Amino acid sequence: MEADIVDLIGNTPLIKLKYPSEITGCNIYGKAEFLNPAGSVKDRAALGIILEAEKNKEIEKGGTLVEGTFGNTGIAFAMINNARGYKTIIVMPDNASNEKRDILRNMGADLKIVESLPYSDSGNYQHVSRKLALELNEKNGGNVIWGNQFDNIANYKFHESTTAQEILNQTEGKIDGFTCAIGTGGTLSGVSVGIKQKNKNIKVACSDPQGARMYNYFKHGKLEEKGDPSETEGIGQYRITKNVEPSLIDMSYHITDYEAFDLLYKLVKTDGLFLGTSCGVNIAGAIKMAKDMGPGKNIVTILCDDANKYYSKMFNKDFLQSKKLPIPEWI
Repeated sequence: MEADIVDLIGNTPLIKLKYPSEITGCNIYGKAEFLNPAGSVKDRAALGIILEAEKNKEIEKGGTLVEGTFGNTGIAFAMINNARGYKTIIVMPDNASNEKRDILRNMGADLKIVESLPYSDSGNYQHVSRKLALELNEKNGGNVIWGNQFDNIANYKFHESTTAQEILNQTEGKIDGFTCAIGTGGTLSGVSVGIKQKNKNIKVACSDPQGARMYNYFKHGKLEEKGDPSETEGIGQYRITKNVEPSLIDMSYHITDYEAFDLLYKLVKTDGLFLGTSCGVNIAGAIKMAKDMGPGKNIVTILCDDANKYYSKMFNKDFLQSKKLPIPEWI
């Protein structure tokens, strides 16, 4: 059967995480989303958004997609759009990693770097990308779409129909808990809705990086930040997006950067896993969830991407020292 690169999105394996499982007495599994063809869990959100736009005839061959992103969603869109015959314009905040900028440029995307500003500012990368998409759509007479990953519910719906079902199948339905962080909210919402349709007793937790508001929102019902801004990328939400709204959350955990980075370095040595920054938050959350739920439970989290996009942070001694983060012994 013929297949193209887009057909390889999804159906990622479930990996048992040795060190986290040993210290908790639970079976902690990671969904290996870094094995998607563009290298991250965002392949799913991007494909869901493109498929919905194609179904609604909002984009056709030769069309353009504009998106605001910290990188992974943009990289996924660039891959899918290249395969589908669309152009890609990416608006990215200037505090995203240099590695992600290089990948996007080398994939042929038109990359626009803007100052990192809060969502309340009209210069925020999400607002800039929306405005640019509207202007181009008017100028070109259509065939230009805005990805809108944060509020386009095709994002969470795709996770509900794919990621959640894969997890249920791979665990043979024997899953007690699921947790991950919130970037757009698509993964957590989609998986929570999908798995609770099968069994409402499965617990779902939000694992939130420092400086974000989702921990306090789900724990105390208040959109308040906890801690200094995080050095993790692509996660840490400050508002309730359309993709956060449907989420079915039972528990909430706050993860510091120190915890996340320290765990990532341990996993390089204990499990042979070379994972990106948000994975540290997800796995730390799974460990806390396992300790709360007690031994013998089966808990699943998301391994969003690998460490190759974060060399300038994760393995930069000067950077780590400046942020008072742990330093791996081998650098």
